[in-house]
Amino acid sequence: MRILAVDHGEKRIGLALSDETATIATPLKVVEHISRAVDAAQVADIAAQNNVKLIVVGQSFDDEGNPNPAGRRAGRFADELKNQTNIPIEMWDEAFSTQDARAARIQLGVSRKKRAGHQDAFAAVVILQSYLESKPRGEG
Repeated sequence: MRILAVDHGEKRIGLALSDETATIATPLKVVEHISRAVDAAQVADIAAQNNVKLIVVGQSFDDEGNPNPAGRRAGRFADELKNQTNIPIEMWDEAFSTQDARAARIQLGVSRKKRAGHQDAFAAVVILQSYLESKPRGEG
């Protein structure tokens, strides 16, 4: 079962895709933000093209456990995505996904020049890998 992860940002949306066994997350692409409806339509189309059975949308929270402004935007995006696809959508805590993605690329020895730019697709990988590892084997 393929799973698509979404790292929703104000300017870009990072996407990551799992393998068929829902074990390994890999970066897929970055979609430039246009509008919530257009963005959701693009993500729904990408999900359909990749035979995705679940979409996981990263959501950030404040210290009290409530969605922060970025988390509320991600929630509104997920609501719009539900209007554009019948694929189930699950919200997932994305705490520190961008920072974790940057740290992982540093640890892998990726040069500063190659790290420059956007971490969005790699942040989506962190979100998806965290989701995958939280599930018992065999359960997607």
